[in-house]
Amino acid sequence: MKIWEKAPAKINLTLDVLGKRDDGYHEVEMIMTMVDLSDRILLEDLEDDQIILETNSGIIPNDERNLIYKAAHLLKSTYQIKKGVRVFLEKNIPVAAGLAGGSSDAAATLRGLNRLWNLHLTSNELMELGGKIGSDVPFCIVGGTALVKGRGEKVTPIVSPPPGWAILAKLPISVSTTDIYGALNWQDIKEHPNTDQMIIALKDHNFDGITKNLFNVLEEVTFRLYPSVKYLKEQIEGFGADGVLMSGSGPTVFALVNKESRLNRIYNGLRGFCKEVYVVRLLR
Repeated sequence: MKIWEKAPAKINLTLDVLGKRDDGYHEVEMIMTMVDLSDRILLEDLEDDQIILETNSGIIPNDERNLIYKAAHLLKSTYQIKKGVRVFLEKNIPVAAGLAGGSSDAAATLRGLNRLWNLHLTSNELMELGGKIGSDVPFCIVGGTALVKGRGEKVTPIVSPPPGWAILAKLPISVSTTDIYGALNWQDIKEHPNTDQMIIALKDHNFDGITKNLFNVLEEVTFRLYPSVKYLKEQIEGFGADGVLMSGSGPTVFALVNKESRLNRIYNGLRGFCKEVYVVRLLR
């Protein structure tokens, strides 16, 4: 038996850090939504008790360092699954880009194996397992648009943005989320996103309200360590996007656009100095 699962990328509409937890993680509050840029995962039953991971990407590991492998191993060990799985990952989401590609891959693996192995686990049970793999995995299990709190395990679905486009631009650098949070002093944060106003704008399908309330407290840290990311954001703003923000810990910067006529101008302007540029739809 074979099963295909899509693993969409996410962007942050808001990202706030409220403090440091006793477990070493930061307490976050953020609104995330998914976009139409996806990895694809093929899962195939194996009689042999092993996990085989193959991919079309030459830059990501295919062993226990990969979150797909960790997800499969966690399910096998938790529920004493004695058969194996062959996984093929078609990688389309940029790596280490602030788009939760690895987390979405892990979430898709959990969803797919839940079906492949007839485990009948609920979304909440899958989210609990996902939280053991990575902070963004619980949200990626649910998908859509959500308010995310705690260290990522508290996920409340909310209204998705109205129809529109996101233009994603990633510089040829990788940014470590661990390094960015490590360089953040949450007590020095002077401005925070207005999460409540973003939720109201989403509920009202108010595109202008959404763009006006985009905010990410990690930008200041990433911009300090990687000035080229700040330059990229400034360039996109100059091209006339409705709203611009860095996603996650970066380095991907995205622009929200609700008029198709602006897409080509912004895309062509970015392609002049940035190789990885994607025009995607906001998912409903």
